Amino acid sequence: MSRTVYVNGDFLPEENAKISVFDRGFLFADGVYEVTTVIGGKLLDFDGHMARLKRSLGELDMNQPAEIDTLLEIHKRLIEENSLVNGLIYLQVTRGAADRDFAFPPEDTPMSVVLFTQTSDPTKSKLSETGARVIVVPDNRWARRDIKTVQLLYPSLAKMAAKKAGADDAWMEEDGYITEGSSNNAWIVTEDGTLVTRDLSHSILHGITRKAVLKCAELLQMKVEERPFTKEEAANAREAFITSASSFVTPVIEIDGNSIGEGKPGPTAGKLREIYMEEALKTAV
Repeated sequence: MSRTVYVNGDFLPEENAKISVFDRGFLFADGVYEVTTVIGGKLLDFDGHMARLKRSLGELDMNQPAEIDTLLEIHKRLIEENSLVNGLIYLQVTRGAADRDFAFPPEDTPMSVVLFTQTSDPTKSKLSETGARVIVVPDNRWARRDIKTVQLLYPSLAKMAAKKAGADDAWMEEDGYITEGSSNNAWIVTEDGTLVTRDLSHSILHGITRKAVLKCAELLQMKVEERPFTKEEAANAREAFITSASSFVTPVIEIDGNSIGEGKPGPTAGKLREIYMEEALKTAV
């Protein structure tokens, strides 16, 4: 049985979904996206994802394709149509279809809006139990990583490099410091229990789960430092972990073949994962 997807105003079977070959998302990666997790048929951190969508669109001089309430209705209908209990909804907005030209098309060009569901269950992640192994690769992405664009080729290359190395993911490094993971934000826990994650800038994506975990750390009265850290500092940390909408809080137990801490998931990541899930479900819609 095929999924029901949403394409430019229509809900239709996935095999009937079509986008123009002239769509600028296809030709120029001229678009942005969001991924919202669904647990128990409800959307986690939806307001945060929509706020970031609006920001990304604004940074690229793109209009909001619909009101937030309308986008919420589309998300909820897809959950219902696909009987989605646990998984995610992917939303992509592009500048639309026009003859291929580096210059933007006229402002009245209809934008393309696509949404679809995927089934998964981040509450039962294997890596949350075993811990992830990461390698470090150069960060060769463009300079505006704070915009959640669909140009994801280099993160894909980074993930494949990790896979070929027998690891689970890659952390990216620039000017001697870790920026973030291929599709997540990177954290370490120092020997004195301080949480360290890179400060917000154009260098990293402003993670919605990152923001939520910082609030959880505040609830737990943990000390936090938002600053860059090196691969060497990570290797000598007590713990490390990643955060993302699709994996919540996932411990990292190895970096470039070197064990972090005791080489197994630590209590800090576990506690933050637990309280994040509790708090996120309280505000799920």
